[in-house]
Amino acid sequence: MLKGNDDKCIRQNRLDQQIRQDEGANKERGNWSNKLEFLLSCFSYAVGLGTIWRFPYLCYRNGGGAFLIPYCIMYILAGLPLFFLEVAFGQYASEGPINVWRISPLFQGIGYAMFCISFLIGIYYNVIVAWSFYYLFASFTTELPWTHCNNEWNTQACAKFDGRNCTLFGGLLNSTGACIFQNETSSEDWDVLRNFAKAAKMPADEYFHHNVLTISNDIQEVGGIQWKLALCLLFAWILVFLALVKGVKSFGKVVYFTALFPYLILLVLLARAVTLPGYMDGVLFYLIPRWERLTEAKVWGDAAMQIFFALSPCWGGLITLASYNKFHNNCFRDSLIIATGNVLTAFFCWIRHFWHYGFHGS
Repeated sequence: MLKGNDDKCIRQNRLDQQIRQDEGANKERGNWSNKLEFLLSCFSYAVGLGTIWRFPYLCYRNGGGAFLIPYCIMYILAGLPLFFLEVAFGQYASEGPINVWRISPLFQGIGYAMFCISFLIGIYYNVIVAWSFYYLFASFTTELPWTHCNNEWNTQACAKFDGRNCTLFGGLLNSTGACIFQNETSSEDWDVLRNFAKAAKMPADEYFHHNVLTISNDIQEVGGIQWKLALCLLFAWILVFLALVKGVKSFGKVVYFTALFPYLILLVLLARAVTLPGYMDGVLFYLIPRWERLTEAKVWGDAAMQIFFALSPCWGGLITLASYNKFHNNCFRDSLIIATGNVLTAFFCWIRHFWHYGFHGS
């Protein structure tokens, strides 16, 4: 008898839970197919260039390991509360960043500002994606065109030789690749070498500016359309269209790739860094904190700014993504998982970068 009552209670609890989930669904706008899609979409939205590139640079510039202290403090005081605020706001209202501010018409201009920011950011980010496709297609060759100076777009300033080992000991490379020291030549010739070194450009630099972009001398020279680059941009926008053609249903499937593939690449680069000699020297060098930098207001400002770059609040994207959650979803738990995972990703990228720096320094 007791077992039968227990089974009945379990079935009733499951039925109540299912009814609650159905009541929280938004049948008009649609919802995520499952909670994992929302988590991955937020990771895909938040983890970007600011996390992978900018954070290691700021650690290098602002005291190494000491920068982690203001960064973590800003995460707790500003990043996580704002992230949770926007996710909860969007989930409660089930509206985008413009309509959600009907709750207070006085602040509806914030919604329009969020839309304009996301609109402009989306345009220039897709240009970067187009550049990535250009490099991807150009790499299908036996010799990468940006590794040498024997191309038609290269100039006399193209550096044919790597001078890092020479300049490390105070020397300068001449046009033949020989390392010349100041005590080995006259002052006039040394000035010529120094001017030559200042004007030198790496092959990759000339490839990007002279071949990919074909930048003109000034803004008055508009130039023509770079059709290869234009086609890559068209291809990028076609992919965006295919990802959003069915709204949240199609986008929820795309994030399985866009969110997880960058982590796969980072793991591959990390595995490669471990095999390089001197990799630990980079981490140990940058882990040594310079505590005196904590007294500078600029360090704390960079930490606060990086939190906004990393978690991407105040742009409207989080409100939009959370608006497709069911009403009774545990948004606080999701915010804690996503925001903390983003910070840990930044630490992971930081270590991966400095392992490579340790190898180059050695």
